Amino acid sequence: MDLTSQPCSLKDDTTNMKDTNHSGTQIDEVNNLKEELEKSKERLEKAQKEKDELLLLKLSADEERKKAEDELRKLMDSEEELCKESIINKENQERNLNVVKQQNIELQREIQKLKDDLAAKSLKLSQEFRIKRVIPKKKMKFTGMENAENDDAFLNTCCLFHIAAKIPFRLQQRQALLAFEEEDVAQKLIRRGKHTVSLDDEKIDLKAMPITLETGVTFELHVTISGEKINVSEIPDEPIPDAWIRDKLELNFYKSKQGGGEVKNVSYDRKSHTAIITFLGPGVADNFVRRTTYPFCISEKCFMLTISPVIEKHLEKFQVFSGISKRTILLSGTHKVEEDEESIQDMIEIHFQKPSNDGGEIENIKYVATGTKLAYFEEDTENVA
Repeated sequence: MDLTSQPCSLKDDTTNMKDTNHSGTQIDEVNNLKEELEKSKERLEKAQKEKDELLLLKLSADEERKKAEDELRKLMDSEEELCKESIINKENQERNLNVVKQQNIELQREIQKLKDDLAAKSLKLSQEFRIKRVIPKKKMKFTGMENAENDDAFLNTCCLFHIAAKIPFRLQQRQALLAFEEEDVAQKLIRRGKHTVSLDDEKIDLKAMPITLETGVTFELHVTISGEKINVSEIPDEPIPDAWIRDKLELNFYKSKQGGGEVKNVSYDRKSHTAIITFLGPGVADNFVRRTTYPFCISEKCFMLTISPVIEKHLEKFQVFSGISKRTILLSGTHKVEEDEESIQDMIEIHFQKPSNDGGEIENIKYVATGTKLAYFEEDTENVA
């Protein structure tokens, strides 16, 4: 140590020591700040990461929501289409139901014009008439004249049916009906009454009796098929005035390219969805009747109309008569035998064909072994003068 140099002040040393401690504290604070900064960065990164995850979740949720909205929209559209189809189907069903109801009403009106018994019998008879596709040639003869009320009568097709209803007869068990060609043979057998018939090894006694028939009816059915009018049905029920529909029908059936012609009158009934079209020219109505259906466009829609002829019918000369069959006899008295029905019928026929048994030529025979059957009698035109 240099003794000549002045000693350092104690005060200065203390100051230097304080300065040193202050710098250390600053360093600690800086380190603390660095640590806080690092932690803040970590928290910020974590928050940013959570934000990114939330953003992804939001995007995913938005996408799912959009898909759900699309599905909901499709379901709503589908439900609306189904609702429309349901309304259309319901309207069609109601329209068809109205047509059926109107047809039933018209049918009831026709039935009311005829007597109940006559209607049932005439219906059966009318079903026996059939118009064949191949029309056979018939020899015609002039029978009489009538005054034509107007020129329209030449366009119409008129038919006259002379109808005599068949009379049913119930043939009981072990009874037989024999129809002979000659009336005298049947009457002789009835007057004789008892007849012994051989059935193989045994003989049976049969009793011949006249036939008692119920009353029958005859009448003339006059049918006129119009040559100038047609029936149109299944007309759509659109929300437009009746006058417009009549005009549309007139224009629709006026088209010459479709076989139409000038229309004289249109009678339209909205309730029954039907109309009667009257044409001026000949042959136009026949063109449509042969087609049976015809297109009809209205309100930017196209429908198919049903076409049918206008038919008028009425009855004349209705008569009730008492049926008598003088060429037929009823045999009864056969007991149960082992022979079959056809064999017994053949033996009866052989017996009553022989002149030695007062018989003759048999036109028709029927024997019933078990149960009951119906035999039908019709007018004997061969013996009518």
